Amino acid sequence: MSGLGVLEQVGELARSGQTFALATVVWRQGPSSGKQGSRAIITADGQVRGWIGGACAEPVVIREARQVMADGNARLLLLGTPDQFGAAVPEGMTVVPISCQSEGALEIYIEPVFPVPHLVIVGSSPMSQTLAELARALGWSADLVSGTEFTPGHAAERSMVVVATQGHGDEDMMEHAIAAHPAYLGLVASHRRAEAVLGYLADRGVPKEQLDKVHAPAGLDLGRTSHEEIAVAVLAELVQLRASGAFADLPAQGKNEARTELKFAEAVEALDPVCGMTVTADASARPLTREGVTYYFCCTGCRRTFEENPDAYIKAVLR
Repeated sequence: MSGLGVLEQVGELARSGQTFALATVVWRQGPSSGKQGSRAIITADGQVRGWIGGACAEPVVIREARQVMADGNARLLLLGTPDQFGAAVPEGMTVVPISCQSEGALEIYIEPVFPVPHLVIVGSSPMSQTLAELARALGWSADLVSGTEFTPGHAAERSMVVVATQGHGDEDMMEHAIAAHPAYLGLVASHRRAEAVLGYLADRGVPKEQLDKVHAPAGLDLGRTSHEEIAVAVLAELVQLRASGAFADLPAQGKNEARTELKFAEAVEALDPVCGMTVTADASARPLTREGVTYYFCCTGCRRTFEENPDAYIKAVLR
């Protein structure tokens, strides 16, 4: 996968609620398998989709991508041999020495991509359309679904759902929405109408703890307002709740916010005893066991060099 295929997956992954990093080769010095403009997606579990370079570059990019996803800060990497660049490194660039036999070098930009908030608006009134437009102006993903088409499948646990069917099947739509267990569920209605809908749902056997989570009426109380102002009030409540941390399972915005909710796959690392490069200690790193100790290598060449004179490299590691 390369080119447009990577960019298409970026959109798909972001809409699906996944956090990942996008790596782009912005400069290369040959010989190098990575080409300028090459891109790859690195997922939270360390999978690489696309191409940014060979065996030397990939483990480094995966490690740095995990850090980018964890702290939310993009970074520019310069990958090459330790003596290749000297003092000619621009400020703000991270130099990562790699000991590839190719003598090539790469400059790679890694940026985090966090899922945008997902809002589902059930209804087709002018207020619903205004709410969708306002949410999209914030960069949110907003789905406008008519009451006749809405099902629990339109929302997920990370979604925010606003039912605004204006009395046309409110009870059924609320029942569908509750079944999706969204992070937020609000009903646009008057206080009297909201009480009637919640009472009906209670009679239908919907558990009280689920009904207690429903925001009914939805939105901040601004008094008597127009349809457009109701949309503003609903969106304001959602923004307020997100800012207060009420939606712990929803993605936070802002690159400096903590990303402790990410659960990364544990990656054990080891040093290549020949070139000193950090590699992932798994089957992909050409493991070789000697006297009960397993060594890992960045490439076949390093492994072969070790096999020819293992004692020399083992002594170097022990020092």
